[in-house]
Amino acid sequence: MDEKRKMSENFKEVPLFEMASLTQKGSSKLKKKNFKPKYQKAKLFRANEPLVSVFMWGVNHTINELTHVNVPVMLLPDDFKAFSKIKIDYHHFNKESMPSHFKVKEYCPLVFRNLRERFNIDDVEYMNSLTKSQPIAISSPGRSGAKFYESYDRLFIMKTLVSEEVEQMHSLLKQYHPYIVERHGKTLLPQYVGMYRLTVEGAETYIVVMRNIFTTRLKIHKKYDLKGSTIDREASDKEKEKNIPVLKDNDFVKDGCKVYIGGETKEKLLETLTADAMFLSSMNLMDYSVCLGIHDCERSELDALEKEKVETSDLEGSGGEIGSDEDEDSAGSGIGGTVPTPPDSPQAMREEISFNGDGLNPTRDIYATASSENAPKKEIYFLALVDVLTHYGMKKRTAQAAKVVKHGTNAEISTVHPEQYAKRLIDFIAKAME
Repeated sequence: MDEKRKMSENFKEVPLFEMASLTQKGSSKLKKKNFKPKYQKAKLFRANEPLVSVFMWGVNHTINELTHVNVPVMLLPDDFKAFSKIKIDYHHFNKESMPSHFKVKEYCPLVFRNLRERFNIDDVEYMNSLTKSQPIAISSPGRSGAKFYESYDRLFIMKTLVSEEVEQMHSLLKQYHPYIVERHGKTLLPQYVGMYRLTVEGAETYIVVMRNIFTTRLKIHKKYDLKGSTIDREASDKEKEKNIPVLKDNDFVKDGCKVYIGGETKEKLLETLTADAMFLSSMNLMDYSVCLGIHDCERSELDALEKEKVETSDLEGSGGEIGSDEDEDSAGSGIGGTVPTPPDSPQAMREEISFNGDGLNPTRDIYATASSENAPKKEIYFLALVDVLTHYGMKKRTAQAAKVVKHGTNAEISTVHPEQYAKRLIDFIAKAME
């Protein structure tokens, strides 16, 4: 199926507002007379990639436009088909820092604004996280070929989608939103907070924005991608060579890993996981994973002490001066030192947490759970569901049949019916918790 094809005929989009090209003077036209936003000045967003520059511009523009749209009493069916769209032809842009021709389309603006509100995410904070400094490309062990970016403050993750996944997202949103409302925002599902189509140099890119699973302050020492399956569920040798590899089910069992959170917390987490998995099953979705990240508190404290010793030694050896102007310019930018680290960057926050303990911030560390007092070691667990857009269609049914022939009917293959998939994953996670 061609990724560049339009949405299927049974899905009709409804424009929330649509703007004509921005001229060299920055003027614009509006096709809807009853909607008169204040137009922002042509603002540049410098990034290493033209796509990222346009993304930053688009988020800034769409959030500013939304401030002029009244919050509806309730969302209507058309809101799940709506979009905002703008085409820019501005020849005064410096092509090295910002493309002079591009398009930005935001899907379901009112729906995502409402979801951000449900997840206690302020629109201005959302905009600042994604535009104050450029999002950084991060590596992914997945085989989908999707690109991932992380906001400079690590609060949000951006993932590229193919057109089929955009359709799947539209289909999911109609049920996802009422489910989030029903759960009062309490879920282990991905927290979807925005979706865009960017057209740069004639190429279309779809991006979905989600809340980051991992905290901005605590280092993750171990990561697992768990599906409750045993067939082909071990990290490759190449993956294991990484500093923090993403391990799988068989690795988890071999490591003798357990999630020590106590009976009461276990019951609450399993209730949420069960509700989420049953929701995905009702949508005929499968092949998702539980992403588990583990922060080792004792190891973190030892690392902090070691770092303090090194810094003290450097201070004594340099006569009280640490580093240089050049070091400060390139420290921790993550992009070859071309962009200075903002004052409230992850590096600065980690420095602070090293000396202030590991207390969790309930407004930000929403996927985090501290180990129980009786746990053999002090840890913090980050647990969430990821990759939830795989539909149990003909392709997956064929894959299931092939694996059954190869491994037998009793083998724990990952491709099974959605209801069976959900129950097996819940059972696996339940056994992993103590």
